[in-house]
Amino acid sequence: MAPAGAVDVAVVQFGPYTDTVANLTALRAEVKAASELGAKVVVAPEYSMFATKRLDERVVAAAEPLTGPFVTGLRGIAAEFGVHVVAGVVELPGGDEPPGRIFNTLVAASPAAEFAAVYRKVHCYDAFGFKESDFVVPGPLDQTPVFTVDGVVFGMQTCFDLRFPEGIRRLAAAGAHVLLLPAQWIPGPGKVDQWTTLLRARAIENTMYVAAADHAEPRGCGASMIVAPTGAVLAELGDAPGIATAHLDLEHLDEVRATNPSLALRRYTIRGE
Repeated sequence: MAPAGAVDVAVVQFGPYTDTVANLTALRAEVKAASELGAKVVVAPEYSMFATKRLDERVVAAAEPLTGPFVTGLRGIAAEFGVHVVAGVVELPGGDEPPGRIFNTLVAASPAAEFAAVYRKVHCYDAFGFKESDFVVPGPLDQTPVFTVDGVVFGMQTCFDLRFPEGIRRLAAAGAHVLLLPAQWIPGPGKVDQWTTLLRARAIENTMYVAAADHAEPRGCGASMIVAPTGAVLAELGDAPGIATAHLDLEHLDEVRATNPSLALRRYTIRGE
């Protein structure tokens, strides 16, 4: 068995809005602060590049390809501070995708300013009176967005994907030790309780760490947190901007999975494994 790995992770909670340059500047400050706290992986929210409480044509106008200035700047920030940075961007589709819609995309940028992983959100937020699919093209179903830092394997999903355990189970089956979940969890009755319950459930049922970064109020619920594979909350925030950090250790993960070998005992498989 390979030696257990360990890494410090941060989730950053801030309030991106409609100015992509200002958002990138704010994100740089968050990554700098997180790196000074010792984090080697920094997770920012969904829609870190451009955010509104309800999508409209402005999000299409703001979209850029992954070669555009925002993602290029994101990769530069990762290199500047020597960390992996995961953030949500508004991607301009290419090829045969229909005009007038975007990909809701996560980019994991490495300290070498490379793409460690890219994930396009699969489940559009067509619920609670919203219809994200009016402006967002769902990503392909065959994605397995994972990358490795210091022996720890990270997988990525986005916001509303949290309500669909199959995608996260695919990541666990692909070897992920940690789920990274950038989100813009829109406020509403009971939404914080649902968010925290689902995050802890995904950790428990997959015996994996979960690091979830949300928007601060008013465009998000806040409550960003890092959860242990037992479901215990290691670090959490309120509804204001802030940074939460935790040390993720594969030795502890191995102990949890030895005590509760639910992944090894499962009798169903997920399509695409």
